[in-house]
Amino acid sequence: MINEKAEVLNNGYVRLVDVMGSDLNVVNAARVSYDKEASELTDKDIGLLKFLAREGHTSPFRHAFATFEVYAPLIVARQWWKYIAGSDHAMDSWNESSRRYITEEPTFYVPKENEWRSKPANSKQGSGSNIENAIGVTLTEGLLEHIESSERLYNDAMEIGVAPEQARLFLPAYSMNARWRWSASLQSITHFLNQRLEHDSQYEIQQFAKAVLELIRPYFEHSIDNLVKTEEY
Repeated sequence: MINEKAEVLNNGYVRLVDVMGSDLNVVNAARVSYDKEASELTDKDIGLLKFLAREGHTSPFRHAFATFEVYAPLIVARQWWKYIAGSDHAMDSWNESSRRYITEEPTFYVPKENEWRSKPANSKQGSGSNIENAIGVTLTEGLLEHIESSERLYNDAMEIGVAPEQARLFLPAYSMNARWRWSASLQSITHFLNQRLEHDSQYEIQQFAKAVLELIRPYFEHSIDNLVKTEEY
C-alpha cells in the first residue's frame, strides 16, 4: 500500500493512502469507444490526453482514483467538504474521525505572530496583507490562552463522566484539527486543485492543495499537466 506523506502548516498533513490507475487507464477508457486498448503509454497517447483535457472530454479521467488521509483544521475541512457534498465527478467519498467515539489528544492550528492577515479592502472573502507583528503577537497569545482554557474545560467534563459527544462542545472548533479520508476520481481531484491553488483561495487550504498536487502528480503526470491550469501550478 502506498504511504507517502507531506507535512502542512504547523501540525497538519496530507497522506497518499492508495492510487488506482494511471495516465494509461485514462487513455484506455477513452479508446474503448473504438474497442482499442494500449499496454503502454506512447507519445500518441499523451497527445490524446492533451486533446481530452483541452476539449473538455472529462469522463475518461473518472476511471482513475486516489485516496488521501488529511489532518487539517476545520477551517480547511469545511471548505474541502464542498467538493464532496456537491460533487458530480463520480463516486467521491469522505469519512471523518468523530469525537463521539475517540478521545485522542486534540491538536490545533495556531498562526505564528507574522502569519495573521488583514481583511481585504474590496472583497467579502479572502485576506489582505499581513498584520504587523506586534498585533500578531497579541493575537497568537490570545488564541493560545483560549485553547488552553477550552482544553481545561473539556478535560474537566471528561473526568466527571460527561459524554464525549457533549464534552467536545468546549473545544474551539475552527482551529481544531480533524482527520478524514477522501477518495476521489482524478477529475474531481484536479477540479479541487484548480480552485484551491488559485491565489485568491484561503491561504491554509492552498497549502493543503499544494501537498495534494505534490503527492498525486507522479502517478498521473500527463493528466495533471493538462488538467491543472492555475497560476500557482
